[in-house]
Amino acid sequence: MTRIRRGYIARRRRTKVRLFASSFRGAHSRLTRTITQQKIRALASAHRDRDRKKRDFRRLWITRINAVIRGGRVSYSYSRFIYDLYKGQLLLNRKILAQIAILNRNCLYTISNEIIKIK
Repeated sequence: MTRIRRGYIARRRRTKVRLFASSFRGAHSRLTRTITQQKIRALASAHRDRDRKKRDFRRLWITRINAVIRGGRVSYSYSRFIYDLYKGQLLLNRKILAQIAILNRNCLYTISNEIIKIK
C-alpha cells in the first residue's frame, strides 16, 4: 500500500494562529491548544477595552476641565459650566474643552466669562 501524505490545511491554519501569538510568553506562544485559548482571550479583551478606552478618555477630559474651572478665576463647578455652554448654544465637546484647558487656560476663562455675560 502506498504512503499517503497528509494535507497542509491544518498546518497552515495552526501556523497562522502561531503568528498571532508569537509575542506571547512561554507555552502561550508554543502549544497549539494554549495558543487558541489565549487568542480567544486576547480578542475578547481587545473588544471590551475599546469601549473602556472611550469611557476612560471622557473621564479624563471631564477631570481636566473641572480642575481648571475650579482652580482658576472661574469659581463654579463643571456641571454648571457645561449647562451654561449648552444654554448659550456653544457647541464645544469635552475633548476640545480639555485641550483648551491644558494648552490655553486664558481662552477657557474667556469662554466662561462670555457665557456668564450671556446669562
